[in-house]
Amino acid sequence: MDDVLAEVGPRLRRLRKDRGATLAGLSEATGISVSTLSRLESGLRRPSLELLLPIARAHRVPLDELVGAPPVRDPRVRTEPIERHGRTYWPLTRQPGGLQAFKVLEPRRRTDPEPRTHEGYEWLYVLSGRLRLVLGEHDLVLSAGEAVEFDTRVPHWFGSTGEGPAEFLSLFGPQGERMHVRARPRGKREEG
Repeated sequence: MDDVLAEVGPRLRRLRKDRGATLAGLSEATGISVSTLSRLESGLRRPSLELLLPIARAHRVPLDELVGAPPVRDPRVRTEPIERHGRTYWPLTRQPGGLQAFKVLEPRRRTDPEPRTHEGYEWLYVLSGRLRLVLGEHDLVLSAGEAVEFDTRVPHWFGSTGEGPAEFLSLFGPQGERMHVRARPRGKREEG
């Protein structure tokens, strides 16, 4: 942090000079005294938000540019698919532990449900095709656009309906980390 703060002063001076501004002109634009601006640029005054925000506004630059924030890295998640139990998984999260997200392709196949239990909580959202879910005493077929969430300590199994492939998103988290699906409230019934 000290290294980042030490670079702010020289960066402020460079920016001001590149723009052809004087300390007096910047003082007038920001309401910050010339002596404070000079001490800030020379590193004798510690930068604060109260000082940096008006300077950023006067120079019309983002605050990140004044403090030398690291560039935002490429946000795209690029992972290799994983083949497991006949399914193809694409991890959509990078960090281990906590909530994990996957895009999953379930191929068309005939398999007998073998419900299992484990610690955690799961949320599924069907992107395309139809996905069979056996959850406790329920045997459901989910279509594109449908979502479910459940405690994985309940015996469960999901797989192909045998009709075709299904593509879905899976969010899995340790017990206690839950995703919640909120349904739209139903409109008032019209009385006839």
